[in-house]
Amino acid sequence: MSERRWNPVLQEWVVTATHRQARTFKPPADYCPFCPSHESGHPTAITEDDYDIAVVENGFPSLQREPPAPAIDGGDEDDLFSVGPASGVCEVVLFTSDHDGVLSEKPVSQFHKLVQVWQDRYRELGSEDDVEYVFVFENKGEEMGVTLQHPHGQIYAYPFVPPVIERELESSAEHVAETGDCLFCTVRDREEREGERVVVQNDSFTAVVPFFARYAYEVHVYANEHRPSIDDLDAGERRDLAAILKRLLVAYDSLFDAEFDEFPYVMATHQQPTDGSHEESAHFHLEFYPPYRTAEKLKYLAGSERGAGTYINNTLPEESAAALREVAPESDDLEW
Repeated sequence: MSERRWNPVLQEWVVTATHRQARTFKPPADYCPFCPSHESGHPTAITEDDYDIAVVENGFPSLQREPPAPAIDGGDEDDLFSVGPASGVCEVVLFTSDHDGVLSEKPVSQFHKLVQVWQDRYRELGSEDDVEYVFVFENKGEEMGVTLQHPHGQIYAYPFVPPVIERELESSAEHVAETGDCLFCTVRDREEREGERVVVQNDSFTAVVPFFARYAYEVHVYANEHRPSIDDLDAGERRDLAAILKRLLVAYDSLFDAEFDEFPYVMATHQQPTDGSHEESAHFHLEFYPPYRTAEKLKYLAGSERGAGTYINNTLPEESAAALREVAPESDDLEW
């Protein structure tokens, strides 16, 4: 069962998906639903012995192409307690066939293939009638709730624009109305001028610990030119995005004297809704939210963050950027 219920207080949808209570949770080492089935004897989502990158339907989707009727009767969209079917698509993107693979150790060419897959899925899913926003993301590490160890990310195709995206689009639209410039272009240009929060940069992208970082090692990767969505990236920009992602992930995994084999984080892509709106105010970028503030200490979202929506960062963004910059590889050192 999956449905969506309207929160009239926060003006946002909440998805209820009760069947996800039974989803696969830390399966034994000899059974991975994303490895070929003949390796374990169990049925899996993959039949090929080897693949570069694969996209499969999520076995326990929060959103469904043909969702069931809601569990309760709800009013129409003007009602205080509106309820509707949770239509949409949930996909899993498998980064490699190597179950024990570490993405930061892969050559840039693997990142390049991944970027092309993201672009393809944005186009394909965005063309569906019931989809308004394509959200590409990755939860990495048990600290972020990951229960399947095979390297993977996800894509949710929502029937609405999610509230965080909607809020930033509104802020950018106001900035465009006041100044004529995209808010994200303005932020990126300011970060480049000041320089001290820049982590890595190339011709097409700039990665920074933003001035307003909420997490100790939060990084935003901005397109240097105004590109509303990943669909607007040309061949050179796709290659540059792959290269900067490789450099950033190597920096993350090298932080704290390589205390982590893989540094955990949430990665989220922010871009234009699929209806083509917000051409001037949407700006393609990725945001990374790592949970660690030191090698041993997690940053928990507690009272102020969850209850009041005010984040408290225990570090200076300038110092975090310097630490990441120090361990990030140079472009010339990358293996393609």
